[in-house]
Amino acid sequence: MNLALFDLDHTLLPIDSDHEWGQFLVRIGAVDAIEFARRNDAFYAQYQQGTLDPVEYLEFSLGTLASFPRERLEAMQAQYMEEVIRPAIRPSALALLQKHREAGDLLAIVTATNQFVTAPIARALGVEHLIAAVPETDADGKLTGRLLGTPTQGPGKVTHTKAWLANMNKQLEDFERVHFYSDSHNDLPLMSIVSHPVATNPNAQLKQHASAHGWPLIDLFND
Repeated sequence: MNLALFDLDHTLLPIDSDHEWGQFLVRIGAVDAIEFARRNDAFYAQYQQGTLDPVEYLEFSLGTLASFPRERLEAMQAQYMEEVIRPAIRPSALALLQKHREAGDLLAIVTATNQFVTAPIARALGVEHLIAAVPETDADGKLTGRLLGTPTQGPGKVTHTKAWLANMNKQLEDFERVHFYSDSHNDLPLMSIVSHPVATNPNAQLKQHASAHGWPLIDLFND
């Protein structure tokens, strides 16, 4: 069995699910439009520039989630999936996942976006294993607005992927081939330690790095 790891936003999806969730909240009037949009856009720009403080962003995002009762969150989550995510799922991404399934590979999505936003997306893509930022919950299961553990961004993807494998008594070296598909230079820490990094819909920095190192480049969304 080989291992196939996938970033989510701008890799398997042509959008950023975290940023789109924020825009969705603004659109449906769930948050103060001007202030929330300003902060959401500022954090997204920092992410693109590679200067984002992941804890600061995640606790902004999770703090917003914590302000709603669970029933409202679930209703908004379902609406978001139908209006934003399902229309963005492309056959090319599903075909890539299916190719690895048919090869008998172990599949996992490794994303910096939190589990609340991404768990339904992973299910819609048919990927069982999800490595994502974990929201803290209280004894009643209500989100506290805080992050549990460390972020799953940059070097954190390495830490969390290794921990996930260790829970199965495995490590990266146990697999003959380990693919990791990503669009972003933010994922270079994990891309640099797998046997088969694939620059997927790459941003400019990753495209340059991949070309210099002879990594394959693919574009799933060239339509």
